[in-house]
Amino acid sequence: MDFASSDGGRATTSAKIVVAGGFGVGKTTFVGAVSEINPLRTEAVMTSASAGIDDLTHTGGKTTTTVAMDFGRITLDQDLILYLFGTPGQDRFWFMWDDLVRGAIGAVVLVDTRRLADCFPAVDYFENSGLPFVIALNGFDGHQPYTPEEVREALQIGPDAPIITTDARHRADAKSALITLVEHALMARLR
Repeated sequence: MDFASSDGGRATTSAKIVVAGGFGVGKTTFVGAVSEINPLRTEAVMTSASAGIDDLTHTGGKTTTTVAMDFGRITLDQDLILYLFGTPGQDRFWFMWDDLVRGAIGAVVLVDTRRLADCFPAVDYFENSGLPFVIALNGFDGHQPYTPEEVREALQIGPDAPIITTDARHRADAKSALITLVEHALMARLR
């Protein structure tokens, strides 16, 4: 975490957070739901070039995709500001992840449990990088078919990484996921 400024004796701390996951899991929605500023989105209309590459089975109304990043900001407390960087989910844009992750204190990995296999690359990325992360099970239409412990077993994630349920459309849920991540990242630094 960086000490950005001081005001009246209280230091303001800012931290970079990454919101990651597979294609169409809700990263753009998550950043937009929680950001206190109008989020920056780098979305492009999906074209026929993505036919056969992008699985739209569970994302029926999806017509755009993130091609660089999403950016938002949230003030968690008067002295803690989080800068959110949403990653592109399509494999062909993963070359940008290293740059987006540089300087981050942790990541929220959004998971759609209807297609659990789509999160394996993101989980592997953060396990290999050593960056603290939480798994946020994004319930589509309020549906959570698996418990966090069932997902932990399926992903073979150790007990240290928090697994929570969320709804990326709801500010309170997204904010709770960010708080869980910040607490987890602070605890990881103390170990």
